[in-house]
Amino acid sequence: MSKGFDDIPFFDEEPAPRKPAPAANGIAARAMAARDNAKRPDYLSGLNPEQTEAVETLEGPVLVLAGAGTGKTRVLTTRIAHILSTGRAFPSQILAVTFTNKAAREMKERIGVLVGHAVEGMPWLGTFHSIGVKLLRRHAELVGLRSDFTILDTDDVVRLIKQLIQAEGLDDKRWPAKQFAGMIDTWKNKGLDPSQIPEGDARAFANGKGRELYAAYQNRLLTLNACDFGDLLLHPIRMFRANPDVLREYHDKFRYILVDEYQDTNTAQYMWLRLLAQRPQGKSWSQRNPSPTPPHKGEGQVRAADSRSPSQSSEEQASNLDDRNAAARQDSPSPLWGGVGEGKSQGAGDRKPTVNICCVGDDDQSIYGWRGAEVDNILRFEKDFPGAKVIKLERNYRSTEHILGAAAHLIAHNEGRLGKTLFTERTNPDDEKVHVHAAWDSEEEARAIGEEIEQLQRQKHNLNDIAILVRASFQMREFEDRFVTLGLNYRVIGGPRFYERLEIRDAMAYFRLVCQPADDLAFERIVNTPKRGLGDTTVRTLHDYARARDIPMLAAATEIIETDELKPKARKALFDVVTDFRRWQTLLETTPHTELAEQILDESGYTAMWQADKSAEAPGRLENLKELIRSMEAFESMRGFLEHVALVMDAEQNEDMDAVSIMTLHSAKGLEFDTVFLPGWEEGLFPHQRALDEGGRAGLEEERRLAYVGITRAKRRCHIWFVSNRRIHGLWQSTMPSRFLDELPIDHVEVAEQDVSYGGYGRGGYGQSGFDKADPFENSYQTPGWKRAQQHRSEATRDNWGTRSGHAVERIGYGESGPRTRMIEGELVAKSTTSEPSRFNIGDRVFHLKFGNGNIAAIEGNKLTINFDRAGQKRVLEGFVERV
Repeated sequence: MSKGFDDIPFFDEEPAPRKPAPAANGIAARAMAARDNAKRPDYLSGLNPEQTEAVETLEGPVLVLAGAGTGKTRVLTTRIAHILSTGRAFPSQILAVTFTNKAAREMKERIGVLVGHAVEGMPWLGTFHSIGVKLLRRHAELVGLRSDFTILDTDDVVRLIKQLIQAEGLDDKRWPAKQFAGMIDTWKNKGLDPSQIPEGDARAFANGKGRELYAAYQNRLLTLNACDFGDLLLHPIRMFRANPDVLREYHDKFRYILVDEYQDTNTAQYMWLRLLAQRPQGKSWSQRNPSPTPPHKGEGQVRAADSRSPSQSSEEQASNLDDRNAAARQDSPSPLWGGVGEGKSQGAGDRKPTVNICCVGDDDQSIYGWRGAEVDNILRFEKDFPGAKVIKLERNYRSTEHILGAAAHLIAHNEGRLGKTLFTERTNPDDEKVHVHAAWDSEEEARAIGEEIEQLQRQKHNLNDIAILVRASFQMREFEDRFVTLGLNYRVIGGPRFYERLEIRDAMAYFRLVCQPADDLAFERIVNTPKRGLGDTTVRTLHDYARARDIPMLAAATEIIETDELKPKARKALFDVVTDFRRWQTLLETTPHTELAEQILDESGYTAMWQADKSAEAPGRLENLKELIRSMEAFESMRGFLEHVALVMDAEQNEDMDAVSIMTLHSAKGLEFDTVFLPGWEEGLFPHQRALDEGGRAGLEEERRLAYVGITRAKRRCHIWFVSNRRIHGLWQSTMPSRFLDELPIDHVEVAEQDVSYGGYGRGGYGQSGFDKADPFENSYQTPGWKRAQQHRSEATRDNWGTRSGHAVERIGYGESGPRTRMIEGELVAKSTTSEPSRFNIGDRVFHLKFGNGNIAAIEGNKLTINFDRAGQKRVLEGFVERV
């Protein structure tokens, strides 16, 4: 008898005693563990248990909820490397979708490090739009295009829509093409063609012609053999719905689908993925179609779940799948939907298909709802893919315990979330808590943050590791000016610096030309901005005329409008431009420069141009223009302000230099810094009022997710700031602290005490400032503006801060017994309240420098409601009018 059976007892023998298992920490157990670890691929080393599970769970739908700083990119790239190295699919059978080209390049590079040249064979790794282009190039004829179709940029789209609006006999100024382009983009992001858009949306443009214009636009694109970016998703959706055979081809092609940043998908992207990932129920694909082409030799051992016979049970299939050598002899790797059965014996034709899709995302970081992202896509993943496995990555490798605790407590107030709590195993009792600071106004906020950064710099901290994250771009200007004053290097990420923005450069060009009529570069920039019908031909004629006579272009315009060189329409438009600049130049020395700047932007039509613009950027541009006007208040004149900006712009923007990063919270996603400053946590700014008005509770929750993103950018230090007064829409307003501040946990937050009292507003309340003086004119200023103020001084001006260029101005600040005089560095601030009776009566005839003559209709304190002859009813301070 073979010795192999010596230890098997006969039925009449006592069973042998059970062999003892190796001791838990014994030599044998450790040796076996070392053996098993030696078999693990190198790319799996260093992964924590949750990351390993996410990488190795390759069958069925998987949702990886990856919190901030938990290594989601590593999980995604390692998962692809694992699929390739185990031979479960060829590189060309993996669909991996990201949101940006940068993310796609980074993913490809990381995979290449793990598996080598195999990554070069991944043609389906890219963004939604780049993969959409590949699909359309292959099947262009199915959507009415040729394979050499053109992709139009935004300018081309607007120009085409403008032609269609004009062809319909509509006024393209009342119905701007740019506005309709935005509406079309919104519809396409929702996956809607002209026949599907809601009736209300269709009637909201061009007197109810929205649907017809959309259809005409789509037809025109087909005629031009062109498509826009929205079509790169919309056309494949239509193609897959109308051609099931083509859809089945891609069902068979893609064994695995992986999606990054799933929480940021919009409706069209969601529909696109659903069509590719979800399979028809019932009859198995292998019963309808022959097996795919077998792999070439040398491709490695592959899993073949779908090479089963129709009568195989789930257990038999599982047994076959575990035999790698047997799998290598099968026809092909398993299709995306062809995984292991559901645990009971049944025919393949009755089995529900399994989808090998893995979506990685974080519902707590869905912050792009304003551009169409739907957080509900990730929230309903388990409903869309029943039986999906949800793996939570909660182990954070970035931030301290206090930062994570504050962020987790804040985001827990959101109702629409799947739920996870970040934690770190690296605890240090010396870690700083999240600091919350209060400032009097935005200037103090910028000054204090600048000083804190200087202190960090003295402690040898790199400026590259420091970031200021703002809710709105107009907040950046205060910090940019402060850093220039301090000599701190800075860079603006995700957009141009404040004074480099389009709207700011345009406004500055107007101001430059008023102050310096010979500035031809400024003239060329704004002569046809906004559109006045002065095209390239007119500008070229002006340029040639000016060069021939060696005079500035504005002077040339003055002369040429007296001739017949130009067509009547262009001559009239140019006459208006010249007249405007003549008037503004006469006001330069007599009108406060901030008021003149606002008047220039209004009378030129520049402000109205952005008010009529319905794009998503327009409100931000208007806020920036108001911030520009506000920033001029710190300067004596318009010329002084322009000189300051020239010095600011001269600061070189060097990407390699050590510099503080300034950006919006939306631009900060995916980045991390040792120290993060979060200014502007006030109601109306953060959470932003527009988000609350347009989105309600959903808008509030997205704002809270944005706050969560901001806090989790910090690795070691996080400073949150709010102010009591901020200039909003050109007016000083008292602000309320953000509701998010009270949602932070006390255990992880420290309220910062100010060591000094900025401007007299420190821990002692609103007491007298060291800058306050009994007589505001007792100082040594020698500037022209201050001399003018002294010339106009009187008892009334001493009580009400004097006059400036003939206009009363006022102060803010409260002492121990109510309103009181206050001056900071000679800056005059308008007074809006008084207990004294008005010196005017209802019905009085008055004059206002900007609005002209009018009659007083109502009086409230020192505020007058006046019916102006030309400007209509306005509410102004009595100090700005005089009796006629």
